[in-house]
Amino acid sequence: MMNNTFAQPMWLNGPSPGQFYNFMGGNNAPTQLPRELTTAGPYGTKHSTAAITTGSSVLGIRFDGGVLVAADTLVSYGSLARYQNINRVFQINGKILLGGGGDFADIQSIKRSIDQKMIEDQCCNDGVVMKPAELSSWLTRVLYNRRSRMNPLYIDVVVAGVDEVGKPFLGNVDLRGRAYDDFVVATGFARHLSLPLVRERKPKDREFTFEEAASLIREAMKVLYYRDTRSLPQYTVGICTANDCSIKGPFKVEENWTFAEGVTGY
Repeated sequence: MMNNTFAQPMWLNGPSPGQFYNFMGGNNAPTQLPRELTTAGPYGTKHSTAAITTGSSVLGIRFDGGVLVAADTLVSYGSLARYQNINRVFQINGKILLGGGGDFADIQSIKRSIDQKMIEDQCCNDGVVMKPAELSSWLTRVLYNRRSRMNPLYIDVVVAGVDEVGKPFLGNVDLRGRAYDDFVVATGFARHLSLPLVRERKPKDREFTFEEAASLIREAMKVLYYRDTRSLPQYTVGICTANDCSIKGPFKVEENWTFAEGVTGY
């Protein structure tokens, strides 16, 4: 008969439902998992797999003295124009603007995280103020971290502002943490409809003036209202220069539908 004096029960250190198995002979406690991977309720943790309430286009244009960021005030619930007076351009501090496209709940979440970081910076009281390029870099790390946990924030943001010497910055960060900066950036349908419109008007030897940038914003928002079914004629514009950083509006698109008489084929 086999001696079972040193044999251990088969289910020794067996896992509880929803947990990992701790093999026999191991004395190490299981590694603490991120909150996104742990069981949070009777049906486990559920991750968002698609945006629900969404904002469409955000357009940013850099000019010789600062930046302009514009977005309409519609947040759609699927194809329903549910919330029609929501400002999607935010002032972060006296030098930074943030324009949010994508899932509006995730935009609110990242806005709360940014606000908390602003409070932590103020508590340090070291005289250092976050600049727009730094916020853009920080967002790439946050969004890439969420993406790597398979629980991304479904957002596409425009970061704009000026640094301590008044140099304008305009950049875009998407849900995977990819980022770039340019004299014009956009999210949503504005990538297809507004970027070509602005780029073909860019002078070769200089930046836009404020008047040129403001005129392009008005024209681009009109085109977006005509062509994007998830947009409204009402929009707000954030302006950030060395002397001012604020949100203006809401403004209304100057509609003219007389051209519709010539549209055929429907």
